[in-house]
Amino acid sequence: QVQLQESGPGLVKPSQTLSLTCTVSGGSITTNNNYWSWIRRPPGQGLEWMGAITYSGSIYYSPSLKSRTSISADTSKNQFTLQLSSVTPEDTAVYYCATTNKLTTTPGEYHYWGQGTQVTVSS
Repeated sequence: QVQLQESGPGLVKPSQTLSLTCTVSGGSITTNNNYWSWIRRPPGQGLEWMGAITYSGSIYYSPSLKSRTSISADTSKNQFTLQLSSVTPEDTAVYYCATTNKLTTTPGEYHYWGQGTQVTVSS
């Protein structure tokens, strides 16, 4: 069974870079037809798809975030990462990593999720 776990600092100062890691177990990020995404939920708001990296290494970003977002993978550690630069308090959210077997920007179509990690942007 695929399991995902987010890790990283829970507090980031404005203008800094938010960095999170998703550690995957029970499956490989390079397995054919696996797609790995970062999704977030700001307080009182819905889920927002941020971007994804595919099993083959292709990377896709939400147009609204692409200028500030970087997703990468470390296949030797079975991890993928999120970096969100120039953060503001509006980036405060619960951040999730998630996976499914197709490329989709719709959070409801993802099958497996990490438990989420709260990240607060505050000075």
